[in-house]
Amino acid sequence: MNTNQITPNSNAHQDKNNNNGNLATAPLNGQHSSASSSGTGPTNASAGSTTANTSTSASAAAAAAAAAAAAAAEKPRLTEQEKKNNHIASEQKRRQAIREGFDRLTELVPGLEGQGRSESVVLKKSVDFMRKSADERRKLVREIEGRGGCVPDELRV
Repeated sequence: MNTNQITPNSNAHQDKNNNNGNLATAPLNGQHSSASSSGTGPTNASAGSTTANTSTSASAAAAAAAAAAAAAAEKPRLTEQEKKNNHIASEQKRRQAIREGFDRLTELVPGLEGQGRSESVVLKKSVDFMRKSADERRKLVREIEGRGGCVPDELRV
């Protein structure tokens, strides 16, 4: 059974670990009463363990930081040429992704198949196609509703 119980009708918890089994109450907001039945120690049984947990956490964090620093010291740094090569590879990957995106647009948008690849033309025609499609959709929704049909909101533009 948990030694700290929260009473539903008060803002205090009961500590059964006091001397002689006497019940003492302490506020839950982290403030501790300086008086206890024995006159020594905190009234909150978890207060002493909180201090121990904090110091244990701090020492664990310090050990983890030291281990990370040691691992970083062992890991060799990249040379300037390796950094340059990594940057070039990243840039090539980015450009390839853009090219593939434009290729997909030329496949999807009517009137772009087989044309030279001018990115500005592809973007302009893509926007025109999307506007035309949205206008068509609005027109179809009005026609369906004019005939007494019902169009769900997720199908409207």
